[in-house]
Amino acid sequence: MSNRHLFLKSGFPRAPHGLGIGRYVCQLQRVTLKFCKSHGTSMGMRGFIEHDLLNYAKENPGVVVYVKPRRHKHPVIVAEYLNGGRQWMNVSNYNRDDIIKWMELLRTQIHDSASLRLRKMWHTEFPSIQGPWTPFMFKDPTTNLAQFPNKELGAAVKLAPTATEQLIELFKAQQLLDNSQTTDGTETMKHE
Repeated sequence: MSNRHLFLKSGFPRAPHGLGIGRYVCQLQRVTLKFCKSHGTSMGMRGFIEHDLLNYAKENPGVVVYVKPRRHKHPVIVAEYLNGGRQWMNVSNYNRDDIIKWMELLRTQIHDSASLRLRKMWHTEFPSIQGPWTPFMFKDPTTNLAQFPNKELGAAVKLAPTATEQLIELFKAQQLLDNSQTTDGTETMKHE
């Protein structure tokens, strides 16, 4: 078994900074495209830079794109996020379409979540003395000793009528009262 997971960064699940409060905030801040002008493994990256980079930059004005040519090196994409995380990706021998897809993935994800080892599945800045909530928290403890099937516990929950239901019943009662008064009035008129 590998011990590779021991060397991953550890942390807690967190909401991205500023996301969902008022408006969408793109978490990707900077992308650096490193490539070689003559090396064969950089052909897809060069195709992306020549044909698609301007459109990508126009569609994503909040992302700063750096292009860095390097001699005789494999192509690399380095993404830097708002929370300070960096994701480094080797794109040797990738074609242009693959690089477009990877650039879109880097733009839409929050950070390199695959390289984060979660210490706990939940985390709070304000811990409770009572502990985490469970569905059984406010249940009657005598149900632990009940024998099942139980008619009382298995019965449907009868809730009090809602305000709308009460208004409908009052309206129906008022209509019945009005109908009975009009029928009494017409009967008296017929007898006279």
